[in-house]
Amino acid sequence: MAPDPDAHAPHAAGNGGATPETEALRAEIEQLELLVRQAEQRRRALLNIMGDLHVSNRKLGDQRRAMLHILADYESDRSRLARQTERLDNSRRALLHILKDSHESNLRLGDSRKAMIHIMGDLRETAQELRDKQEQLVQAGKLATLGELTTGVAHELNNPLNNIGLFIGNAIDLIELRDPDPERIKSDLVKAMEQLRKATEIITHLRTFGRPAPVRLEPVDVDDVIARSLSLVQEQLRIRAIEVSFDLHGVDLIVRGNPIQLEQVFVNLLTNARDALADADRREIHIASRRDGDKVKITVADTGPGIPAEIEQRIFDPFFTTKEVGGGTGLGLSITYSILKEHGGEIWVDGRPEEGAIFHIELPGAMEPVGEEAGE
Repeated sequence: MAPDPDAHAPHAAGNGGATPETEALRAEIEQLELLVRQAEQRRRALLNIMGDLHVSNRKLGDQRRAMLHILADYESDRSRLARQTERLDNSRRALLHILKDSHESNLRLGDSRKAMIHIMGDLRETAQELRDKQEQLVQAGKLATLGELTTGVAHELNNPLNNIGLFIGNAIDLIELRDPDPERIKSDLVKAMEQLRKATEIITHLRTFGRPAPVRLEPVDVDDVIARSLSLVQEQLRIRAIEVSFDLHGVDLIVRGNPIQLEQVFVNLLTNARDALADADRREIHIASRRDGDKVKITVADTGPGIPAEIEQRIFDPFFTTKEVGGGTGLGLSITYSILKEHGGEIWVDGRPEEGAIFHIELPGAMEPVGEEAGE
């Protein structure tokens, strides 16, 4: 603290006036106080500046830490981008390899396609050859069947021919009479023509059955096919005292098929039953037909010895037969199976050993007219 100038100053006389020293001290004191105030102001300003600097330093520290985090994130992103760039470069190289392989594969596929076209052409030719061979096999089977039926057919033809001879002989005898009866002669000739038509129908049926069947499907009545098939073998069945019974549908059972080939199916089944009944005590064949939804089902059953279970699955194999050597070709049931498959049908057998076999046939039904209506 500045010394009090009044403490040592001499007391002024009279009105108490100050001495020049006192005035000088006061002036000096005021000057010093001014300096002190100014120093205090500068101190406070400096403190403010220091406070601002401290705040700025804190902010700079935060910014530095933030910058360090940013640099760390940048370094991480840079490393990740570098790895992604490397992966992209690897992917690009892989894609180039894939494109190259794809181009080579396309070339190979082109070559394969050309080879496949050639193979398909060969397959078509092979399939056609197989169809031709199948048709030849079916035709051979028909001719073999006709050969077996020759005796019965000859006998069936012999009856109308004998009748024709009798009727014509009667007509000749009547003409040679002096007083012939025209009406009786006409009656005998009409009967002879009826027998001639019967013989012609038999021969026509044999010719139709024997010639190659065109590969053409048409609406066919199954019961009519069964009747025509039976007409070819009925004489052989009669000679062997085999009785045939029927349980037919009664209403048109229409399928789309080839009538001659289907006729061969039933001829084969009937001759197979005929042979199975050779040593049977009771000789019967039962044929049944019915409609089951959109299917037509037929069964041909016999009272023969049946079929052993161990050969039940083999009877439709080509050249498989249980008959003695020379007793059969083993093609009948195989041809039957092939024809039904061509018609979209199925055939299977219930062997029933010691009871008689039952052959089951299933064909797709058709709701189409037959005969003249089909032609229209």
